[in-house]
Amino acid sequence: MININSETTYPLENTLFSFALESEAADVFEGQNVVFTGIGKVNAAYELTKVIHQQKPALIVNLGTAGSNYFAKGEVICCTKFVQRDMDVRGLGFQLYETPLSGVPPLLEYGLEMEGLKLGICGTGDSFEMGHAETIYNVVDMEAYALALIAQKENIPFLCLKYISDGADDNAAEDWTEQVHKAAVSYGKLLKILK
Repeated sequence: MININSETTYPLENTLFSFALESEAADVFEGQNVVFTGIGKVNAAYELTKVIHQQKPALIVNLGTAGSNYFAKGEVICCTKFVQRDMDVRGLGFQLYETPLSGVPPLLEYGLEMEGLKLGICGTGDSFEMGHAETIYNVVDMEAYALALIAQKENIPFLCLKYISDGADDNAAEDWTEQVHKAAVSYGKLLKILK
């Protein structure tokens, strides 16, 4: 069972774990229901949609690494709000981060809160951010917004946990390389997949 809080649990066998990369799961998630989407919003959207239509999971859990200049390296943050940080159509009168004519607000609120974890707002975009200065979001990744939006549209509960691997700054690439292998172990213990 996946324990979200004292009142909410989901069966492990009907939970889909979504990672961008196999290195983020390592061997900790072998034997689990896992999808590796690849990097970026388009890859994430395509791969998750395919799996949902093959098997409608009871819960989608997005796990992966992320940058933050707000949270400390090594922390696991639960994201329940999402921004598409590279959507900018202000030239046509829309708000920053608003997808025109979609009916989706710039700040997408969809996701479960996991007991005992700090909450974050994830800014998703198709770039590896190394100069984070925005204040509307405090976690940076490349897939979560697309996954959360699809889960919402498909009416599937969504849990997004991000392991802070870097500070989304000048050292981000080097830090990510050193930290990525630690993410799977942290998730395995947190979700009780590792005993």
